[in-house]
Amino acid sequence: MSTPRAGTGTTGEHTRLEEARERQIPWRKWGPYLSERQWGTVREDYSESGDAWNYFSHDQARSRAYRWGEDGLAGISDDRQHLCFALALWNGNDPILKERLFGLTNSEGNHGEDVKEYYFYLDSTPTHSYMKYLYKYPHAAYPYDDLVATNRRRSRQEFEYELLDTGVFEGDRYFDVFVEYAKASPEDLLIQITVCNRGPEPARLHVLPTVWFRNTWSWGGTPLRPRLRVSGGDVIAASHPDLGERSLACEGAAALLFTENETNTERLVRVPNRTPYVKDGINNYIVHGRQDAVNPERQGTKASAHYPLTVGAAESRVLRLRLSDVAAGGSAATKRDRFASDFDGMMQTRRREADEFYATVIPSALGTDAATVMRQALAGMLWSKQFYYYDVDKWLSERGADPFKPKHRAPRNEHWQHMYNADIVSMPDKWEYPWYAAWDLAFHVLALTLVDEDFGKQQLDLMLQESYLHPSGQLPAYEWNFGDVNPPVHAWATIFTYRLEQVRHGQGDADWLERCFQKMLLNFAWWVNRKDRTGSNVFEGGFLGLDNIGVFDRSAPLPTGGYLEQADGTAWMALFCQNMLEISVQLALIKPAYVDMCVKFVTHFLWIASSMVHVGNDTGMWDEDDGFFYDVLRLPDGRSQRLKVRSMVGLLPLCAVTVFEGELVERMPEARHRLRRFLEARPELMTSIHDPTKANAADRRLCAVLNESRLRRVLATMLDENEFLSPYGIRSLSRYHAEHPYIFRAGDREYSVPYLPAESDSGMFGGNSNWRGPIWMPVNGLIVRALLQYHAYYGNDLTVECPTGSGRQMNLYQVAEEITRRAASIFLRGADGRRPVFGATRKFQEDPHWRDLVLFYEYFHGDNGAGLGASHQTGWTGIIARAMHLFATTTSEQVLELGKKAVVTEVEPNAPTGRVSRGRRR
Repeated sequence: MSTPRAGTGTTGEHTRLEEARERQIPWRKWGPYLSERQWGTVREDYSESGDAWNYFSHDQARSRAYRWGEDGLAGISDDRQHLCFALALWNGNDPILKERLFGLTNSEGNHGEDVKEYYFYLDSTPTHSYMKYLYKYPHAAYPYDDLVATNRRRSRQEFEYELLDTGVFEGDRYFDVFVEYAKASPEDLLIQITVCNRGPEPARLHVLPTVWFRNTWSWGGTPLRPRLRVSGGDVIAASHPDLGERSLACEGAAALLFTENETNTERLVRVPNRTPYVKDGINNYIVHGRQDAVNPERQGTKASAHYPLTVGAAESRVLRLRLSDVAAGGSAATKRDRFASDFDGMMQTRRREADEFYATVIPSALGTDAATVMRQALAGMLWSKQFYYYDVDKWLSERGADPFKPKHRAPRNEHWQHMYNADIVSMPDKWEYPWYAAWDLAFHVLALTLVDEDFGKQQLDLMLQESYLHPSGQLPAYEWNFGDVNPPVHAWATIFTYRLEQVRHGQGDADWLERCFQKMLLNFAWWVNRKDRTGSNVFEGGFLGLDNIGVFDRSAPLPTGGYLEQADGTAWMALFCQNMLEISVQLALIKPAYVDMCVKFVTHFLWIASSMVHVGNDTGMWDEDDGFFYDVLRLPDGRSQRLKVRSMVGLLPLCAVTVFEGELVERMPEARHRLRRFLEARPELMTSIHDPTKANAADRRLCAVLNESRLRRVLATMLDENEFLSPYGIRSLSRYHAEHPYIFRAGDREYSVPYLPAESDSGMFGGNSNWRGPIWMPVNGLIVRALLQYHAYYGNDLTVECPTGSGRQMNLYQVAEEITRRAASIFLRGADGRRPVFGATRKFQEDPHWRDLVLFYEYFHGDNGAGLGASHQTGWTGIIARAMHLFATTTSEQVLELGKKAVVTEVEPNAPTGRVSRGRRR
């Protein structure tokens, strides 16, 4: 049963979303589902060592057919990736066609893997009825060798060597290549390529829009082979046994070039090719002039339209193509009609509809620059949807790994034979992370639901399906090791999404919520059974996404022996309990049988919370002297000690907080009485944590690890600018450790945790992941959500100094708003006209063709806000769009008035709210 859509917008894009939902019109069938890197992925790795990066390199990619997916530049495909379309370019100087993005492997970069290209996701609607992409391509030869060699020479203490540093963009000698897609119908895609020469003299460019079939015929079985062929002078006809008939009309193409999507075994392994026409045939024809490299019969499984252009200085050229389900053939007049007035008119209509749609999403209170940032954040998330195909059982079998023959073991994922993934999945990004990560995805959904509730819910549902969730109940982490442990945030994202739906439409999808709850019960049981070693309600978890933040690699055996009781792992489980409690309360209002689950999760939360803060002879996570939480090291001889690193590990217990309305409590008297009996029998549980039965003036209850006294102490540390509070949000490691690094000695070895505001200088986790100091958006989002929960309970009566020592008092709504303002300022142009995200890079800061092209990095410099890590990890960094939206549409008074719903409210973005003093945030 579909959820009523009260208040849904009336733009053309809203209509398409409604048609997709109610009438199953496949508006999302075609989209940006093509990866930007398939080489170097686990799926393509058939090596003995498991060294995926070196087994399938970028150099091989142009010549070697992929097994599990495809990649391309500014590409699209259908939702099963049968047929792909992308852009190829050649400037006359490069050694190869530019068919895909280039970057460094994990061993080549001085800070690990990194894409070395400049490309930008400028726009996308949720149905991909309109999309816009920009690629910057130098006139000079692309410096592949220079980038690899120079970065290899640099140490971890040095900056990365970037493409701009090579000088290839000097004098503005480059092309801006814009690619736009507009859907005339679900199966009719208009493609417009605009080439702008930014240089001072005319420049030559070969543009090769390319269409091809994913290779499904080379891996055994007897699948029918699809076919591309010429049809008339400028039309490529496509026939596929599942997809049917298609045609790509290429207006004004000089030639149509055909080859096969088959491996060039002669080049790679000196074995004769099965066909003279191979994957790199068009490359060899264009770059090396090999006339015999393309099929003279003009048929195959890969084809390009060739547009050799000479573009004048500061001039532009426009190319038009149309990929549709209209069968090839027909008269010349019919073919001309494909580019008649309806093409330009439809392209303009879809642009206008995209603007109209985002006018209903982006609050007008944000101002022009912030609106640009928010729209590009959402565009990047929508462009980062990818078709992800991985049959683990088949992959293991192809590698000779048999689960019943232990001697033939795979280097990874041997216990995940049940996994069969063939879906559109939200990726962190499509180059450095062309694979999903379950906990990243949970954060993605919070921003994605601003524009596409249905897709967001489907993504949460997807991870819980039997082809993803392990039979044991474990959620898959990521393809490098599905069995790694991610923080359990799935329930948090699920109830958050349900609340949003309730507020926006008057009711939530209870069937979806119940279905998710049942599967998350399995995941909760997995955590309790696998990660609570002693049954004392304190948890481990290992890595938990916090990379280099700790003294040791927490996923490996400790050099001291023994084990860690993790403050973050335990805090995540306290929050997991609260989220499951919230869900069970919602379900109990509909089905009283869920009252038992309410009691189960509230009591389990109390056990965990009290275990975190217990005070006694035993060493606990809470340090009364410091007013902070730490991991506890339990040694084999029975001794224990706190590892006193002031990090995000110790801030996460702050996030384990949830407000409940008194009305809900009153409607479940049985649960209330059972909880009271539980507490009366165990008064010791309440000695150190907040009393969940204590109502505030608005008759609300608070489940929280921290009572008011401890909350104030943790906030005093968090809001200290010499500790966690950066001008750009909350750091993951306290700046205190800049002068006081934490040192731990084990035997004759010394382990140190200093404050590092930027990239890691440690080889832990490959050296490219770093929580020692930088700003990470997802945990900032968790903290903001927690502060709003506290504010809904304590109201304006609880104020704290922000920043600590400033004398400036704020309530907790204002603190949350201040943290969001600081985090958002990373992307916004300041009074000096500069965006902190771009650091000292003058081209991005000053050039009018660069300065408004925002990049949403993986993390950010802890002191100056510069972008670090994966440059296009719009995924969880995209949560900034949700935070910006929240504080532009919700006031402190609304939080107090509406309680939990106001914490995640969605008022009409451009409706009057009676806010005051909004000018300072623009």
